[in-house]
Amino acid sequence: MNERIKELIAKATTVEYGIDNGFDRVTFDKEKFAELIVGECIACSTWVGKVNNNPIEPVHTAHAINQRIRQQFGVEE
Repeated sequence: MNERIKELIAKATTVEYGIDNGFDRVTFDKEKFAELIVGECIACSTWVGKVNNNPIEPVHTAHAINQRIRQQFGVEE
């Protein structure tokens, strides 16, 4: 699994120590995880916009954003 995704999982996970009869309670917030992923996608598109200062065709921009998101999350085609 991609290290960035692991970091997002950790940010969306809460650990409460010694709550249930001395056991730890681990809670994963799916909604927060989804928000973090969307935030990463927005950051990827912003990054592409900063790199490409010159206006280019929308198809090329979409491809560049697609590639950046794949790179960010370690997804292969």
